[in-house]
Amino acid sequence: MFQTINSFKDLIDAIWGVLISIGLNDIFDIIILSFIIYHAFKLIRETRALQLVQGILLLLVCYLLSIFFELQTIRFLLKTCFSWGILVIAILFQPELRRIIEKIGRAKISDFISSDNSDAEEVWSGAIASICEAAQNLSATCTGALIICERKTRLGEQIDTGTILDCLPSAAVFGNIFYPNTPLHDGAVIMRDGKILAAGCFLPKPQKEELIAKQLGSRHRAAIGMSENSDAVVIVVSEETGTISVAENGELTRGYSKESLAKLLRARLIPETHTDNGSGNFAGRVMSRWKK
Repeated sequence: MFQTINSFKDLIDAIWGVLISIGLNDIFDIIILSFIIYHAFKLIRETRALQLVQGILLLLVCYLLSIFFELQTIRFLLKTCFSWGILVIAILFQPELRRIIEKIGRAKISDFISSDNSDAEEVWSGAIASICEAAQNLSATCTGALIICERKTRLGEQIDTGTILDCLPSAAVFGNIFYPNTPLHDGAVIMRDGKILAAGCFLPKPQKEELIAKQLGSRHRAAIGMSENSDAVVIVVSEETGTISVAENGELTRGYSKESLAKLLRARLIPETHTDNGSGNFAGRVMSRWKK
């Protein structure tokens, strides 16, 4: 019993010794590291990179277990794997790493500290209502459509391939643009700051087109390709089935209604304090996910 008490006292003394040795620079170091880890997780949580992190953590657990149980062969293999891991990650996850670096480059100090939502609310509220009404109408008539909501990544290259309209959105305008056999119906509409900036725009192909489900048509593939190369939210209406889909971060979710699409767009285009906290999760629960 006395030995247990002494061991507990030694543990307390060791912890206290560590605490009193912490200086002001150590506190700043911990705060900065926590800040970086938090925002790194926010960047990867909606990409395949999150699955990569989970896999790495699992391998680390296996490595620790191999050390504890003295499994020399497994330990050697995992150690070799980790030594080449960075190079393999850079090759296999080049698109995801590029998007993460682009997001870091687009970020501003104000994005991390605070955000002014009033402008976004004013700019996008009416536009979201028009997009959702148009999507519902186009879906009912199985009229194909492709609408891109630009966010921080500027889409100048794609805008240059289309026709500049610079007009306020409405269900009637979208209906006229995507009406079959009109000059602009085959391309994409690009919206900036709640306005229709251009129509008839051509989009980049997806980077790994062979991994996309074969039943998806050219509009869906173009939407995935656009979402791989930017942070835009891309809305697609299928010409064959009338299904409403949304592409983000190289992934396609399907089966939206007017209401669920509105919730998703508000969550993505208007800062979180002006949206329902559960809207993003709602979309994830009710949609079937089509990954690359």
